[in-house]
Amino acid sequence: MPVDLTIQEGEFVTLLGPSGCGKSTLLKMVAGLTEPSDGRLLLWNKPHNRLHESQRSLSFVFQEASLLPWHSVRKNVSLPLELEGFSRKDIHARVDQALELVGLTRFDDALPRELSGGMQMRVSIARGLVVKPNLLLMDEPFGALDEITRFKLDGDLLDLWQKNSLSVLFVTHSIHEAVFLSERIIVMAARPGRVVADIHIDEPFPRHSDFRMSTRFSEYAMQLHEHLIAAASTEDEHE
Repeated sequence: MPVDLTIQEGEFVTLLGPSGCGKSTLLKMVAGLTEPSDGRLLLWNKPHNRLHESQRSLSFVFQEASLLPWHSVRKNVSLPLELEGFSRKDIHARVDQALELVGLTRFDDALPRELSGGMQMRVSIARGLVVKPNLLLMDEPFGALDEITRFKLDGDLLDLWQKNSLSVLFVTHSIHEAVFLSERIIVMAARPGRVVADIHIDEPFPRHSDFRMSTRFSEYAMQLHEHLIAAASTEDEHE
């Protein structure tokens, strides 16, 4: 089943759907980690193998923080820059900036085992930001965290998105997380993987906890729930 999707520069777009609907696969295609079986995928109007011509870049934040346990926070964040051959001076300046953005300046010498799960995910986000990407791809980065930590990081992510003029493509299973974060939510269904709805969340930023408690928030959540239920019933017909 073809997926026809266009994301505008600077948007925060979330892919929402059940396991097996192709959310992570689509994200990996955008990252260039998986080849499309058919059709074409363009980044800034260019094929992935010509991305360098656009003078733009992307970063991928995975479900797990995936930090090297024997390296400090600073060393983990600096790895992408070392691999690209940046000078020591530039690496130091960029890592300082990235750690400040995620609120971890005081923990630059800490080892991953000394950090909470939320702090480890902040390190992973800093590692993604240190290359100064135009597009940030995030595959359920907060799914394993407790709800309070998740709410906090959702708010922090929105601040980072706005302050750094990022485009964000975010994957989640959570209806409530999708509503809170997104400008647009792409609802997907499985068997076959496909887009079943494109929902705009017409609410101003910055968003705070009062939005989570509002009638509008509940209405958006119910709308998404209904789309997912309808998609699941269609899925049953294909089995």
